[in-house]
Amino acid sequence: MEKNALQQLQDVLDRLIADDGCPWDKTQTPQSLTEYIIEESHELVSAIRYGSDDDVREELGDVAFLLIFVARLYERQGKFSLDDALANNAAKMIRRHPHVFADAHFATQDEQLKTWEQIKRTEHAAEDGKPKGLFDSLPDSLPPLTKAYRIHSKAARVGFTWDEDEEVEQQVEAEWLEWLDASAGTDQEAQKHELGDLLFSIAELGRRKGIKASEALDFANARFLKRFARMEELARQQGRDLPDMTLDEKDELWNQAKAEEKPQGAE
Repeated sequence: MEKNALQQLQDVLDRLIADDGCPWDKTQTPQSLTEYIIEESHELVSAIRYGSDDDVREELGDVAFLLIFVARLYERQGKFSLDDALANNAAKMIRRHPHVFADAHFATQDEQLKTWEQIKRTEHAAEDGKPKGLFDSLPDSLPPLTKAYRIHSKAARVGFTWDEDEEVEQQVEAEWLEWLDASAGTDQEAQKHELGDLLFSIAELGRRKGIKASEALDFANARFLKRFARMEELARQQGRDLPDMTLDEKDELWNQAKAEEKPQGAE
């Protein structure tokens, strides 16, 4: 009987970590693989946002391999298997979607998300019998902008947020003015404090519009890098070195690079 792709990959992994397998793979632990998981996850995100379908397929396979690797190591320690992890997740998704797998009904998505949060807190409380805080499950290692989005999202699920978008806009304006006051002084800690508050408020403004600040900033970074690379190319075509050009000349190149994007954006 032909094996499915998951079983084939598990067989490959078992061969790699066998006694006569790969010297590097045999020494790995769940802890040693964490940085690779982070790196490959970022590569997968980049492929989804900017790459081709082939890129996504390759990076998805790399992430899957590492997750299977970790599960196999825990299984060899006698703790749990990949099947255990998948079955646990399936049961969790069923519990957290009573509107799909039971007879619950939600008038709005906000109601659904609030129930999701309640179910999640109940699950965690059942683990050790102690009540869990709203943010206890928030990973410390999340990138700051992603963490800000998750904080606002969770707070909103328990009703701790502004009622109207206009109120958030006013908060952003207030934080901007506080930043201007701080930036006019010499207290760097105060400046850092106010800049953080401004970014935190902007993250909530984006969330309420369905925009993740980390993703929006990533796209902005990509646009800048693309335009700057085009500026360098245009400078070379003129037989000039970009660092030696005046700011006005660089601005001209920047505007040209930006203008070249418009036909593509209109398609």
